[in-house]
Amino acid sequence: MSTSTGTTTIDSGLDAALLSRVTTAVRAAGDLLRERHTPQARGVALDEIVAEIHANDDAVLDVMKAPLMAARPGARWAEDELEGGALPPGEWWIVDPAEGNINHVHGMSDWAATATLVRDNHPVLTVVHLPLTGDWYTAVAGHGARLNGAPLRVSAKTDLGAALVGTGQARPGEDERTFHRIGASVTRMLIHGLVVRVSVPATLQLIQVAAGRMDAFWQFSDVRSGLVAGALLVAEAGGTVTDTRGNPWDLASGDFLAAAPGIHAEAVSVLSSIV
Repeated sequence: MSTSTGTTTIDSGLDAALLSRVTTAVRAAGDLLRERHTPQARGVALDEIVAEIHANDDAVLDVMKAPLMAARPGARWAEDELEGGALPPGEWWIVDPAEGNINHVHGMSDWAATATLVRDNHPVLTVVHLPLTGDWYTAVAGHGARLNGAPLRVSAKTDLGAALVGTGQARPGEDERTFHRIGASVTRMLIHGLVVRVSVPATLQLIQVAAGRMDAFWQFSDVRSGLVAGALLVAEAGGTVTDTRGNPWDLASGDFLAAAPGIHAEAVSVLSSIV
């Protein structure tokens, strides 16, 4: 595993049992999200869209929180999925009940349910479920990343000029400086990379990096719920996870980069000067 996340392994002997319980909870949440999904957009005015988003979150949290808390007694719950920054020491559940919620309520297909156990600001176990395809991505620190039980491996590319890379905004209402940084980074990657994808949510791009279908993803954000699952999946699939200057990444980091090892240094070179 090539990683700069500082990830540590989870308790020996609990890996399989805990992963099974988390997978069950996340898949139940995903099933409920699938039932709530329509191929048409729901809501026109901003307040209607926000109400639909909150309704999804509330419905899914009802089936996720209790089983996850029971699965890991002593772990705490990070309440606000749009918050960022470091958490107090110990174990925390960081959950996005509808990752890509904005896509879900607009009738699109790129959304998921996620749950990640974080220990001392490093992810140690994650499950990402895509209900429309039935796929589930899992990772346990020190034990690799998997798609439907089969091992994942990041891209073997060594040339940024041949790379498919991506970014996106983390939440509505980011500050203007962040928007300028996103725009500048897209321009620079359009010059130095092959193709740039700009979309949300982060997790749906990061699973592509972990699977070797994309080569890098970066974000000028510290929103925890959009990064922790993908960070662990990419790291356990052999990728490199740092901030945009190449420093080790954890929840205290202000921005984020996950890349195939062969293009990571080039990506850092392109992104590190954007302030």
